[in-house]
Amino acid sequence: MVYDAHTFRPCIDRAPQLTMDLSPLTAISPVDGRYGEKCDDLRNFFSEYALIRYRTLVEVRWLQHLAADPGIEELPALSPVLKDHLNRIVDEFGVEDARHIKRIERTTNHDVKAVEYFLRERLGNDPEAVKVREFIHFACTSEDINNLAYALMLAHARDRVLIPAMNQLVTVLRNQAHQHADLPMLSRTHGQSASPTTLGKEVANFAHRLARQRRALAAVTPLGKINGAVGNFNAHLIAYPDVAWSEFAQRFVESLGLEINFYTTQIEPHDWIAEYCDALARFNTVCIDLCRDVWSYISVGYFRQRAVDGEVGSSTMPHKVNPIDFENAEGNLGVANALLQHFAGKLPLSRWQRDLTDSTVLRNIGVALGHSLISVRAMLKGLEKLEADRERLAADLDDSWEVLAEAVQTVMRRYAIPEPYEKLKSLTRGRAVDEKTLRRFIEDLDIPDDARRALLELTPAGYIGLARRLAREA
Repeated sequence: MVYDAHTFRPCIDRAPQLTMDLSPLTAISPVDGRYGEKCDDLRNFFSEYALIRYRTLVEVRWLQHLAADPGIEELPALSPVLKDHLNRIVDEFGVEDARHIKRIERTTNHDVKAVEYFLRERLGNDPEAVKVREFIHFACTSEDINNLAYALMLAHARDRVLIPAMNQLVTVLRNQAHQHADLPMLSRTHGQSASPTTLGKEVANFAHRLARQRRALAAVTPLGKINGAVGNFNAHLIAYPDVAWSEFAQRFVESLGLEINFYTTQIEPHDWIAEYCDALARFNTVCIDLCRDVWSYISVGYFRQRAVDGEVGSSTMPHKVNPIDFENAEGNLGVANALLQHFAGKLPLSRWQRDLTDSTVLRNIGVALGHSLISVRAMLKGLEKLEADRERLAADLDDSWEVLAEAVQTVMRRYAIPEPYEKLKSLTRGRAVDEKTLRRFIEDLDIPDDARRALLELTPAGYIGLARRLAREA
């Protein structure tokens, strides 16, 4: 926008008006622009082309399923030639096919009907094709096709792109947990020095949490329906009253790798998609926690970041190596979860038997998955650059002998020393305690010699409980 230098009002007549082809530089969404390469894998599942391709797949498979049932008397069994022709339409479906369907849609002003007309064209006019053509989209409402298309899109994107990326993240975290299992680290509950842990154990916590949320996402069952305009098989039954349509539909939906939902209106109610979005959002929330913790550990020097030749940390401060991968991931995770939470709250809501508010919302679901995938890949990039600063970790522990107050007062409790907590509180709370001060306190305790000796041998670096084992078992 160009502004007048005196009034600061927009000078519309001087603003450049450009006509631009769509590219990563001209895309409005960063998912298709700046970060396009990071989520290319999702284009096969959530682009407009992909939606049209999945609709075409469902229409073809429904036609083939109808033709395989002898109860549909007027639809003859498909010849091997016609079967192969239909399979090629699906297997060789390309961007130009999708463009042609979009051209048909300009006339129909209906996207699913355009797919039906495309298939009628592709079948041709030979005698067998003419008999088959009217059974394309037989007894279907558009939502019979759409719900199955979206179910396949979400299931395939999850299983082929998201879950493998999540697996990679969990594997990297587990490897780092094992690598740093023995490396003591000062804990910081409420940001203050606390009982020590190991760096590996803290990484293991995230590996375990993310693996659990990944399993929850993988366990969500995609549902589908193909039961007509209001979910009762009305048209199916009036045309072929002797066909067991419930079982027929179930076999078809299961042949696609989905589970049948018989209790629907015109739309499959999307409850399972809400479960999917909630599960992915929980995975993302754990990732946000990971990003913030790693960012903080970098800030206090527990992690160093390997500098990458050619990268610039700051446009004015040459020394900077910023934790940009974790910041980028955290920002994208926030965008993803805002969308996922909207989807989970909105999609199960529909007025009476159908309203159209879910349609445009569903078209955005790939955007949320895109931001999620961008985030996982940013975290993987950031984790690859991390190196533990052993000297800094050791120095913090050596300066924090007060954290052994928990150990000392717990042993005092065992041996019935009066007011152990209060005595340690008086000695340590709000003040730095060095090794000598703590040892003098221990030497004066009326406890068995072996217990006193164990406490005197204890150091902050050695007070890590089962952290080593837990880190290795992650």
